[in-house]
Amino acid sequence: MQNRSFVYNLKKGIGKRINKLFSNPYRETGLNWFDIKKLKHLPSGKLRSHSFLGKQISFIDPAEFLHGVKEIFIEELYKQDLPPRPYILDCGANIGLSVIYLKKRFPEARIVAFEPDDTNFDLLEKNVEAYNFKDITLRKEAVWTQQTTLNFAGSGSMSSRIDESGNSDTKLVKAIRLKDLLTERVDFLKIDIEGAEYAVLNDIKDDLHRILHLFIEYHGSFAQASHLNGILDWVTKAGFSYYIKEAASVFNTPFSRGQREGFDYDVQLNLFCFRDGNTK
Repeated sequence: MQNRSFVYNLKKGIGKRINKLFSNPYRETGLNWFDIKKLKHLPSGKLRSHSFLGKQISFIDPAEFLHGVKEIFIEELYKQDLPPRPYILDCGANIGLSVIYLKKRFPEARIVAFEPDDTNFDLLEKNVEAYNFKDITLRKEAVWTQQTTLNFAGSGSMSSRIDESGNSDTKLVKAIRLKDLLTERVDFLKIDIEGAEYAVLNDIKDDLHRILHLFIEYHGSFAQASHLNGILDWVTKAGFSYYIKEAASVFNTPFSRGQREGFDYDVQLNLFCFRDGNTK
């Protein structure tokens, strides 16, 4: 009996492993198992397009595309309940996956999306046009604390960012002051601006009461712990509850830390800020 039980459990375990190996959580987006395997091994740097949710979506980095699809459409990072015809500001729209998700979830939404990177913005325009969405405004601008021009390190990837270090590889981009846009209720404000979030949030902290839901991807160093503390204090004083998830596992063993493989920051966190009664 014991041997039969062992063999049964062994077969069951093997079956689960096989099912997991060939399972496809991307199926509902139109990507099959072979698409996923192929995209995972394609190099970056070449314009590509693929069927996605019934349309053709364009991208340059297949790995980043799959990561974005997994985070936004499979794990549903931005899933929430919003009022009818919500007003959404997407700061750091990249190639448009967040815009597509939000517009699919809220077809009547008014969305203003900001993306200063030349390559990303071209893809953002192309992808939004492919879906024939209405009531979407795309702005090729960085979100900042004043209307000005800024040095920007545009890599055509998710890590493009404002760079005032004097790096010769940067270029000038137009920047807008986010505070100037917060003159009416914003149902969802997404801030994913690669390290500029502390300065921008500091500038708009007195306007946070106009925002229903707020998403922040926080990037920082250990020496900037006061920045994270400040952000959490501002959102709390504005009446938000918040939930924190790790956006990237920078250190597998945080006590010993060691090398930050492939990351520019010590800490990358997703901060979900919501009002009481709006937690679904």
